[in-house]
This record gives sequence, C-alpha cells and structure tokens, in this order.
Amino acid sequence: MRRLGCIILLIGLAVAAFIAFRFVVGWTEKGPAKQDISIVVPDGATLSDAAVLLKRSGAVLSADAFLTRAKIFGGGTSIKAGEFVIPAGASNSDILSILQGGKTLTRLITIPEGMPSILVHERLMANDQLTGDIPVPEEGSVLPDSYAFDKGERRAAVLARMQAAMDKELAKLWAERAPGTVAKSPREAIILASIVEKETALPSERQMVAGVYSNRLRTNMMLQADPTIIYPITRGKPLGRRIRKSEIAAVNDYNTYAMVGLPKGPIANPGRLSIAAVLHPAQTKALYFVADGKGGHIFADTYQQHNENVRKWFEIRRSRGEL
Repeated sequence: MRRLGCIILLIGLAVAAFIAFRFVVGWTEKGPAKQDISIVVPDGATLSDAAVLLKRSGAVLSADAFLTRAKIFGGGTSIKAGEFVIPAGASNSDILSILQGGKTLTRLITIPEGMPSILVHERLMANDQLTGDIPVPEEGSVLPDSYAFDKGERRAAVLARMQAAMDKELAKLWAERAPGTVAKSPREAIILASIVEKETALPSERQMVAGVYSNRLRTNMMLQADPTIIYPITRGKPLGRRIRKSEIAAVNDYNTYAMVGLPKGPIANPGRLSIAAVLHPAQTKALYFVADGKGGHIFADTYQQHNENVRKWFEIRRSRGEL
C-alpha cells in the first residue's frame, strides 16, 4: 500500500508539473489565429473584457487561461482602448504586449487636393467604418489631406477635424502672406486658390497661375477660368462633355466669363500649395496661359503671344485627332 501511495503521489506530482509546464509554455507558444485578426477594445474595457473579445475572435483558446497568465506574467501595465491587429499565430505574451503598447490600427481617409465638397461628402458617407450622417460641408472648408480615424467613429467628428485643419492652416498661411497678394481676406484667398487648384495639376505651375490671375484681378480683367463655368452646373463633379456656348455666356455667381472679379465662393477644397501660391504669387507680367500639350501650360504677356500659343495648341490637338 505504501508503494502504491508513492506511485500515486509521483503521478500526481508529474501531472502537476506537466500542467505547470503547459501553463508557462502557453504564455509564449504560438497562438491559434490562422490569419491576422482585428479587435476593437472599447474605452473603459478591463483585461477581463479584452480576454473575452480575444476568445470570441479566435486569437486565444481560452479567455480564462489568457486572463490568468496575463495577471501572472504581464506586469501591472494597463491595456489601451482602440482597434488592434493581432498577427496570425500571436502568442498570449505577444497579444498582451500589443494591447498594452497602444499601437492601434491606423485607418485613413484621404481627401485629394481640389476635391469639391459634394465628393468629400460622398467619400465620407461611403466609408462603412464610420457612423452617423453629415451634411455636405461648406465648399472650401476642408483641408485636403489623409486623416486617421477609428472604426465606428462618427463622420461628424472626422469632418470637424478636416475643417479644423483648414482653419489652422489658412490662419498660418494668411499670417505669412506676401504684401502684394490680391486677396483681401482669407476667404478671398480660398476662393482664388480653389481656381488655381482646378486650373493646374502641376505644383511647379501654381505660383505662375496665381500670378496670372492676380494680374487679371488688378487690371479688372475677367478671370475666364473654365472650372468656374462647370461648378454651378455640377457642383464640382466632372462635366463629362465639352462646355456649351450657352454655359460660357451664362450669368451666375460663379462664371468668371460673365463677370469681373472673384466668384461668390470657392469651387473646390484647395490644398496648402495652392493657398500658398495665391498668397505668394509669381512676380510676372503674364496675363494668359494655355495648355502646352505636355500636361502643363505656356504663359504669355500679350494677347498676340497668347493667340500664337493657342494656335500651336490647336495644331497639337488636330495631330491627336481631337478636333
């Protein structure tokens, strides 16, 4: 009997040792996730709450085992709130480090330079990771950039960050403006910058285009910017066809072929470079510009020079079969 008791004791000790071994090894061994897993830890969530989320998502085999190991081996650092990516095969130890480190998944929504507000609205509404409704933002109020957001965040909060970024950037650029800028207010700067933005896609040309339009404003010439014809028709969306003669002659608050001076408001959301170009325009005598056939423009001081440049542009278009 004594021998049997010793055997049972040894077996018990062996089992206990094996369980202890498995408990320790289970902290660092490869986890069950077959692919990367995204989990969202809400504000105020406890380690116990996170353990349940991890079990539901398949990142750990047991919520209780993860919680116990984390309390023993994980130290006293609290976990963070946010959305985290748990890599495939991540161990319990790896997972806790991720949650404690607070390096959350970065989700970005990008607003390109020159995007009109109607398309900003559509982009925000189409993102199914955001919640809530928003109106179409005021034209020119959004700073084009890439913005981070959290899964489930309200669209109104993201839009507010975009508009706050524009307010901050415009205030900074306005304070640094050159004394010769034609813009009499930050709003005028945004209006003219939106035209510059839509007229050229080349950053190297923006100051020159701004210089041309500045010269026209100083001499009471019409700006005659094609994008201002399109804006009241589509609110900035692509027209998808050639501009009609009746649209060129249309009298409204935006068409700069039928008015002297700036339109009523911006025709897009201009980027930093276009705003800066308006506030620091090129020192030039140029009053005209036309496409050069290479993606840029050629500038002219006189109407005679401009007509010759236009003739060359039409020759290029004819050679391409566009006319």
